[in-house]
This record gives sequence, structure tokens and C-alpha cells, in this order.
Amino acid sequence: MKNTILLITLAATAFSASATVSLDSCRNMALRNNKTIKMAEENLKSAGYYKDAAKAAYLPGIDFTGTYMYNQHEIRLLGEDAKLPTMSFDPATQSFNYNILKGPTGEPIKDPATGSYIPTEVAVIPKEAMSYDIHNVFAGAVTLTQPVFMGGQIKALNEIAGYGEQLAKAMRNSLSQNVVFAVDEAYWLVVSLKEKKRLAESFVNLVDTLRYDVQCMLDEGVATRSDVLTVEVKLNEAKIALTKVDNGLTLSRMALAQICGLPVSTRMELEDEELKHAATAIPDTDYNLNDVYGRRQDLEVIRQGINMLKGREKLAMGEMLPKIALVGAYSFSNPNVIDGFEKRFGGGFSVGAMVTVPIWHWGGDYKRYKAAKAQTNAQRLLLEDTEEKVILQVSQAQFSFDEAKKTYDMTVTNLTKADENLRQAELGFKEGVLATNDVIGAQTAWLQANSEKIDAEIGIRLCQTYLKKVLGNLVVN
Repeated sequence: MKNTILLITLAATAFSASATVSLDSCRNMALRNNKTIKMAEENLKSAGYYKDAAKAAYLPGIDFTGTYMYNQHEIRLLGEDAKLPTMSFDPATQSFNYNILKGPTGEPIKDPATGSYIPTEVAVIPKEAMSYDIHNVFAGAVTLTQPVFMGGQIKALNEIAGYGEQLAKAMRNSLSQNVVFAVDEAYWLVVSLKEKKRLAESFVNLVDTLRYDVQCMLDEGVATRSDVLTVEVKLNEAKIALTKVDNGLTLSRMALAQICGLPVSTRMELEDEELKHAATAIPDTDYNLNDVYGRRQDLEVIRQGINMLKGREKLAMGEMLPKIALVGAYSFSNPNVIDGFEKRFGGGFSVGAMVTVPIWHWGGDYKRYKAAKAQTNAQRLLLEDTEEKVILQVSQAQFSFDEAKKTYDMTVTNLTKADENLRQAELGFKEGVLATNDVIGAQTAWLQANSEKIDAEIGIRLCQTYLKKVLGNLVVN
């Protein structure tokens, strides 16, 4: 931030030293300093990061999970000591038989209370032997998941990320063209007002000369006091107009500095303040409409939006397709159950595959797919509508340029006539055949003709820039 402020301060200091800047320099400064474009640049960076992140979805993911849990009670698998019957090998039958109590006849005797046989020998499992301490349990797992087939969703995500980057770039370019056009408007407004200031100064001198002549005639008795007052009123009007133009020029310079990202107090001397002939550069109006569509960045934004919506269709379709992934994990815990509940860490590896097959979701996934498809169709219609408007826009820009050029040619003719009319009026006034009002009228017509010529010259410049913009030829460095 400090470096940016220092650069702007140095730039302002350089410009304050009567530096002359060109239109391209103003454009470049505005593109570097415009905050809207800087935001678009950040969005473009973000889209690039999302694109890289989408590529990572093809690669296996490795995760670690750790858990600690405190349990109030320990595990007791037995409520009391367990007594299990035993078996002995009978050589006569070559088998194992339970050791149970038999009567005199050799028949097993049952317990009258429970109805079960009464063992003569039992194996005792103490209750404490089947009790395990799980008050403090630590567990963890390292898991590796490799997607194999995700219904085309990973590919769709990568496509969406790529289109998103193109969309962000097109938006940046579109904003840049708008900024360039705004710079051109502010730049040529300064040039126009500078020319009009010169014109206003010339008009003040012209009227002041007439006032001097009329005053001399009044002193000689060949003019009236009314003639002097009429000229003085016109001179005051000319001075007021000069003040307004001067103030407007100051404000227009401040506006240009603000657009360029400089302090508004920065004074910039423009390269084109000596206004040249505006009709020397005629833009190429021979174009192919499909090429115009391809160059227009606002249309590119819509096209990339359509591509992204197509990707969303694929995502929605992927929800209805099977998904396959390979899974590997190393799990461990303390106490561990590998060799009983030992109070130490123990674990092992496991490998497997996971398959998910959507069966029935009451049409929810299909409806989402149809919704995505409808959004794509709506965006296509928007593109068609915008392309139709582009045709009208290009035609209007061409007509405006042709009109501006014809207007300029007429103002040149009118100015020639106004110069001659003023010369004849001044000559007639000196010879005494024309009145003061006739000279003032000729001077006013001369002022208007010059002002219209300046407006026509600036109009041609702006129409040239606008025509380039609508044709997609406005170069942004």
C-alpha cells in the first residue's frame, strides 16, 4: 500500500512539472489504477486457483482422523463369574462327552429348578477376567481414497473451472474496454474545452477590439453611447463565457486525473491539446458479423456462462450414475482389540472398494438435471437476444460516425462562410454602411461556427472509439 501511494505521488509530481501525456498513456494509467479492473484481476486469479483445485480431484486424497474419548464405565462382558461345563474323551465312542451327573441307571440327572443337566465339573471364568478398562480411549486412522468413476462429475468440475477462468478473463477485458472508452471521453472533453477556451479568449479580444473602435467613434461623434453600451454588454457576456469554459476545463482535467487513478489536483498537459484534423483516421467499417460476435467480450461472458451451465447439467447427470472409489486405511487405537484390550497403541491396514449406485430418490436428481438444462436454454436465448442487439448497436455506431463526419464537413464550410461574413461586417462597419449590431451578429455567428467545428471534431474522435468498441476492435494493452 505504501509503495502504491509513493508511486502515485511520484507520478503526480512528474505531471505537475508540466509533463505531456498521450491518450495511450492515460489509458494505461487508468487500466493500472482502476479498482474495478483490479477486482476483476483478483477474480481471474481466483478462477485460476479453482481450476487447479478441480484438477486435484483426479488424485487420491489422504486424510488423518484422530479421536479421544473418556468413558465413565469400563466394559464388563460378564455380570458374575461364568461356570462352563467341561468335556472328557470317551475311548469307547471315540468322542468328547460332557461331564454331567448320572443316576444309578446311568441316565443324566437334570436340575429340577432349571431343567438343565447338572455338570460334575465346571471351568470357572472370573468376572474380572472379562472386564476391560476403556475410561481413556485414543483412536486414529490414515485414509487414502482414490476416485475411479464419479459419474463424470470430476470431469465436469474441471470443465466448469476452465470455463470460469475464461469467463473471468472476458469480464476483465470487457471492463477494461469500458474504462478505455471512459478515458477517451474524458480526454477529448479536456481537448475540446481547451480549444473552446482559446476560442473564448479570441472572441473576448475580438469584442474588445470592437469596443475600442466604437469608443473611438463615439469620441469623434460618429457613434452613440447606446452603441458603446451594446458592445460592452456583449464583452461582459464573452468574459463570463470565458470564465465558465475555464472552470469547466479545470473540472474536466480533475475528472481525467481521477479516472487515471491520480490525485485530482494533478495537472496533465495533453498531447492533443493542439487539436488536429479529426477526419484523417477513418475506421474500417468492412466487417464480418461472426467475427464481431467472436471479438465482443460481453458476448464471450455469456458464451462462457452457457458452457458453465452445460457443466452443471453434467454434474446433475452424475448424481444419477454409479460411483466407484478405492479406499485404503491404516487404523489404530489405544486400548486396541488386536490382542485383547491391551493398553497400548495397535492397528493395521485395510484395503477395499466402495460402490454407490443411486436407485430411487423420488425424481429429485432428475428434476435438478432438468432445471440445469432449462437454465442453459435461458442463457442461450439471452445470447441470441444480445447478438440481435449487437447488430443494431453496430448499425447505430456506423450511422453516428457517418453523421459526425458529414457534420464536420458542414461545419468547415460554415466556418469559411462565417469568417467571410465577419470580414465583410467589419469592413462594412469601418466604411459606415453597417451598424454595431451587425458586427456583433457576425461575431456571434463566427463564435458559433468555430464552436460547432470543435464539437464536430471531438464527435468524430468519440464516434471512432465507440465504433471500435462495438466492433470489438478496441485494443486494450
